[in-house]
Amino acid sequence: MYSRITGTGSYLPPRRITNHELAAQLAQSGIETSHEWIVERTGIEARHFADAGVTSSDLGLEAARRALDAAGLRPQDVDLIIVATSTPDMVFPSTAAILQQKLGVAGCPVFDVQAVCTGFIYALSVADAMIRAGNARCALVVGAEVFSHILDFKDRTTCVLFGDGAGAAVLQASEEPGILATDIHADGRHVGILCVPGHVSGGEVLGDPLLRMDGQAVFKLAVSVLEETTQTVLAKAGKTGADVDWLVPHQANIRIMISAARKLKLPMEKVIVTVAEHGNTSAASIGLALDHGVRSGQIKKGQTLLLEGVGGGFTWGSVLLKY
Repeated sequence: MYSRITGTGSYLPPRRITNHELAAQLAQSGIETSHEWIVERTGIEARHFADAGVTSSDLGLEAARRALDAAGLRPQDVDLIIVATSTPDMVFPSTAAILQQKLGVAGCPVFDVQAVCTGFIYALSVADAMIRAGNARCALVVGAEVFSHILDFKDRTTCVLFGDGAGAAVLQASEEPGILATDIHADGRHVGILCVPGHVSGGEVLGDPLLRMDGQAVFKLAVSVLEETTQTVLAKAGKTGADVDWLVPHQANIRIMISAARKLKLPMEKVIVTVAEHGNTSAASIGLALDHGVRSGQIKKGQTLLLEGVGGGFTWGSVLLKY
């Protein structure tokens, strides 16, 4: 028994913020940046921010509905829901439980996965394993984030990078191979290079509730571990970079994506790139890029896709699949 993606969906909140608009907003606080500065270092030109009160489950609901429609299924057909998010609606219950309620279904197991930007990879890996083990037949995997809620708009090195959004995929049991191999890792020694070091205690926020990042350390580690995991997942499936039709990477930084493609000997024409319009949407990033590739007609049935991501923790991983 295998698992196969039968539908994808995505959703971006309507409010699009360009680099020019963000630079003007920051200038009011005496912080200098520019469209050119952001594009040169990241490749980002715009991002979407959710309005106040809009949650990860709200964005995830729209992406989930679109993925289910694409698969020709109803919410009642789902017997497993996994939500990857670093910006949950509540401390508890899980955002997956809230999404289940909004979908109007009950009974199936639901839970969140917290691997930051690698979350969608982790969630796909878990869903695939549960389907292969016979514990589910139709899994809804959602990556959803409202990172604008945890950004420090006085720190130009981080607030220009991130955006909000959601991506989703439906995995169904299949006798034909879909997901060919997965590979996930973490190294807790690097928790400090990308984190939100605050928490809630006694009704108050303790520590720093905003995102902090050592950009140079993240970049250096990301380039290294992405090469490692992509080579590993290809070897697990008995494939090489030449077998890959599309690389669907986490959309954090265009320079990291160019490096990853180069090491796989893939031209950028074979890389799904959405970072210019989406920014870094963390756990939603790969799902958004995957759905963009499908709906734009770039990704076609029968093609081999390599998904990869890195995130705080430090986490990283990849999925090789036949679409």
